[in-house]
Amino acid sequence: MLLHLSIRNFAVVKSLDIDLALGMTAVTGETGAGKSISVDALGLCLGDRADASFVRTGASKAEVCATFDVANLPLAQKWLQEQELDDENDCLIRRVISSEGRSKAFINGTAVPLQQLKNLGQYLLSIHGQHAHQQILKAETQRDLLDNFAEHPSLLANVAQHYGALQQKQKHYRELLAGQQQRTDRYQLLSYQVTELDEFAIADDEFLELEIEHKKLSNSQTLLEQTQLTFHQLYEADDFNALSAVQNSIDILSELQEHDPTLTPILGLLTEASIQIDEAAQELRHYTEQLEIDPMKMQQVEARYSQALDLARKHQVQPEALYAHHQSLAQELSQLSNDDELLDSMKDELLALEKLYFQSAEKLSLSRNKAASKLAKRVECEIHKMNMGDAVFKIEVEHLAQSAPQKSGLDSVHFKVSTNKGQDLDKIEKVVSGGELSRIGLAIQVISSHSSQVATMIFDEVDTGISGSTASVVGQLLRKLGETCQVICVTHLPQVAARAHNQMFVTKFSDKKTTETHMISLQENERIAELARLLAGDKLTDSALANAKELLQISNS
Repeated sequence: MLLHLSIRNFAVVKSLDIDLALGMTAVTGETGAGKSISVDALGLCLGDRADASFVRTGASKAEVCATFDVANLPLAQKWLQEQELDDENDCLIRRVISSEGRSKAFINGTAVPLQQLKNLGQYLLSIHGQHAHQQILKAETQRDLLDNFAEHPSLLANVAQHYGALQQKQKHYRELLAGQQQRTDRYQLLSYQVTELDEFAIADDEFLELEIEHKKLSNSQTLLEQTQLTFHQLYEADDFNALSAVQNSIDILSELQEHDPTLTPILGLLTEASIQIDEAAQELRHYTEQLEIDPMKMQQVEARYSQALDLARKHQVQPEALYAHHQSLAQELSQLSNDDELLDSMKDELLALEKLYFQSAEKLSLSRNKAASKLAKRVECEIHKMNMGDAVFKIEVEHLAQSAPQKSGLDSVHFKVSTNKGQDLDKIEKVVSGGELSRIGLAIQVISSHSSQVATMIFDEVDTGISGSTASVVGQLLRKLGETCQVICVTHLPQVAARAHNQMFVTKFSDKKTTETHMISLQENERIAELARLLAGDKLTDSALANAKELLQISNS
């Protein structure tokens, strides 16, 4: 519940500290005194948008602090623990707004984004504004009120989950379908290119080997002639060859080293050279014997080498990258084939997801229909007490099984009413007057509040357009609600204010330079005077005071 509200430099409030109690608290005061300021301040604690105009003239900032007891609010406690913002059983929300319009939010002393306030606020209190009745005329509001009364969050979550999965799958399917013609064109091109490269079937690193082979065969005659000549010069020439010259030098130095041992190392080098020349000559002989001048093979290699160059130019890649390019195109072609298969499989998946969605939507619809009957009976019972004895109230839930899936399900919810005997039921927006709408709206809000899991309900002049005995019934409804939770009601009706367990008075003071709003808790005699003012105006007469005292006694009996 809300324990304390502290407001500093907010609108016309310079400084205000309010302690709140259990039960129903009525907030009254003169028109324009600022009765709804506390409601606006609490709205900021719930994450409402801040504005520089909220800051009191001449002040650098406005500040609102709300202290809640969350001991009996398990959902709020769980949220605070999950966010690591818990502080035993207390929760302090603080909102600061600068004169430039910037704002900061804090939960238990920790700075948080506004979305955090909104997430937490739904577990702490609910605010019903004076224009809430007009919202009831909207179909989506009627559906939300019914869902709130039905208390079937799991069914709503299932529908929303299946809807999200269906939307995501449909989006993917549409994207694939939109590019199907492009993929078809690309597939045809790739099929031709891959077939052509498959037929050529170049192997990895084959081009480099072709290049070497092509160069060798192109110069085979020169290679043969020059290697034979070299072999002759090294080994076979009769008049002079390298091997004979080295061996002759070895013979001479072998004799000379006997006279000078320093020639021994040189002799060793020449001996090694002789061996290497002999080995090189043998290798050359073998090379020349193996070297063939094969015009047919040359023609084959040249043809494949030229074809590789042509394909590389055609595909605009380097010849040595032709193999990798072939593999890449083949992989892309395979992927395009898979996309077509994916489209077929996605059709089946879409049908399965649609089935799940429609099944969950149907379960939600059944629950709504069941709750609609109960809610309609309770609303009808309450408005009968508010001088609408002949009214008939029904809630129509139409399941639109053939319509496009929606996140909220496939139901069209309409509140229908007949206010007089013999009058046909029709949609609420076509039948009721402003006062009748206020009574129906208030009855729905009070009934819906019973299913709410928050401990504090705030009603901001929701009794507008109600008077007399009807106002007394409204007061009874709010008092009864205040027996199970904390109710704060901003009102101008004495019949409603008299039913409250507690009453606070809002007054405005001006010294011709500045204006301030104050809020004070009223004792019994002060309550009687305020009720008399509400009954008779600013001039308090003995008769008005007596009526006010009697009204307070009857209301609390």
